[in-house]
Amino acid sequence: MPYQVTVKPSHHTFSVNTGETVLDAALREGFALSYGCRNGACGACKGKVLEGRLDYGDYQEHALSDEEKAGGLALFCCAKPVSDLMIEAKEISAVKDIPVRTMPCRVEKIAQPADDVRVLRLKLPANERLQFLAGQYIDVRLKEGKPRSFSMANAPHDDAYLELHIRHVIGGQFTDYVFNTMKEKDVLHFEGPHGSFFLREDSDKPIIFLATGTGFAPIKAMVEHAHYLGVQRRMVFYWGARTRKDLYLEELPRRWAQEHPEFAFIPVLSGARPEDEWSGRTGHVHEAALDDDPDLSAYQVYACGAPAMVEAAHRAFTTRGGLPEDAFFSDAFLVGSAPASAKP
Repeated sequence: MPYQVTVKPSHHTFSVNTGETVLDAALREGFALSYGCRNGACGACKGKVLEGRLDYGDYQEHALSDEEKAGGLALFCCAKPVSDLMIEAKEISAVKDIPVRTMPCRVEKIAQPADDVRVLRLKLPANERLQFLAGQYIDVRLKEGKPRSFSMANAPHDDAYLELHIRHVIGGQFTDYVFNTMKEKDVLHFEGPHGSFFLREDSDKPIIFLATGTGFAPIKAMVEHAHYLGVQRRMVFYWGARTRKDLYLEELPRRWAQEHPEFAFIPVLSGARPEDEWSGRTGHVHEAALDDDPDLSAYQVYACGAPAMVEAAHRAFTTRGGLPEDAFFSDAFLVGSAPASAKP
């Protein structure tokens, strides 16, 4: 039988299914309680039980002392209700509420969906998790040179690994390493999360997602997060590329469109070749969006990719399409896949 949990001071309420932890239920229903490791080791999810009873679950003693338990505290990543609860807990409401961390990770898997694209799956230490918002990025720290910024392509609920999409830039220090030297089990260090490019969940406006190249990565995180939460807002994803092979994970948004009636996928090629056998849309990706709906005044737009595309989309959408300035959110990828928003 589901139990109801009320969070103070926000007065948010959500249901917890049998066998589910308070934290997992909160995240499933879209309430971002603070957390770190998600397995009872760090204490970041610690909060107070004001009313009700719970099973404290398995946790490490240094993260929750007997004195703290006696004072009503619990670790919500481990605790499971056995009655309705009223709790006092910190909720993440903005980027400033999420701590920036420096962490190691191990390269668990390297996939090659296209000749010039690698998808890295990075495993975090056993007792660690990174809390972030869908669409944010991390800075991979190099032994020499400046950090390299890459958007996380996984949604926040799927945080056992971090997924990065990396396009090869010939002569790029980090991308040359990824494509020529990196092996599975290699260890990297990163800092994050960073960035103000993330899905705004406090709106019911329809969404246009716009991407070129590996700008698909943060869009993937946002869409998967929205689907996980059961968001019913209309979402249309326009993915621009030169040729069909540059749509390096084309089957994934096509599957989303089949599984979610509120989601549509429109790929657009600017340099289709005869071997592409392309019968779909052509031209500039932002123009395709405007052609489909010349009035964007009621939309939110999330654009990520080449700076020229982002700038052209912003100019066209706000002038010709009537999109409000505060409804356009963007990341422009510079050389080496570094988001232009990689600054305070």
